[in-house]
Amino acid sequence: MADFTVHLVDDEETVRKSLAFMLTMNDFSVRVHESATQFLKVAPQLKAAVLVTDLRMPDMSGVQLIQQVNALKLKIPAIVMTGHGDVPMAVEAMKAGAVDFIEKPFEDEVMMGAIRAAAAQITPDGESGDDADIVLERLASLTDRERQVFAAVVSGLPNKSIAYDLDISPRTVEVHRANVMSKMQARSLPQLVRMALAAGISAS
Repeated sequence: MADFTVHLVDDEETVRKSLAFMLTMNDFSVRVHESATQFLKVAPQLKAAVLVTDLRMPDMSGVQLIQQVNALKLKIPAIVMTGHGDVPMAVEAMKAGAVDFIEKPFEDEVMMGAIRAAAAQITPDGESGDDADIVLERLASLTDRERQVFAAVVSGLPNKSIAYDLDISPRTVEVHRANVMSKMQARSLPQLVRMALAAGISAS
């Protein structure tokens, strides 16, 4: 896996060290950066890089970092790590160009899978698998209620809030949510968000 280097940006030293150790032990090439500012100093010189950044950092957020990378016109696919309550912010990161977001705590394999998928976008033939026409075709199979749940889920609302807004039970929301994931063929919330963005559906 020496074809690309994972650049890990997190202000917490323990997170940097543990994640870097895990990735290194799994044959990934890794460089760590204690701040977004530090990463941006070297970013223009990087070749074949994947960025893994925390969402909340003191100098600038993960969203702002991705925006800066985009402003520099750098082809660096980015993954954001987020706390459980930060899904709306993670959606903003994906609007800014992040290819994925991962909620903490996460399994090692989830992170490694996300990094491999991001690295595939470095090559010209890399594909996201979220073609707008395909997404719209799947979207057409949803019922009106499922569309409402779909929009609420990709906005980052928890099931209890969705249930309150739609005046249905949390259990009914779970059923609709499962149906949405199945019909949209989405394996995860981040993929569902990518589909919404690909189809031009508001996720805010």
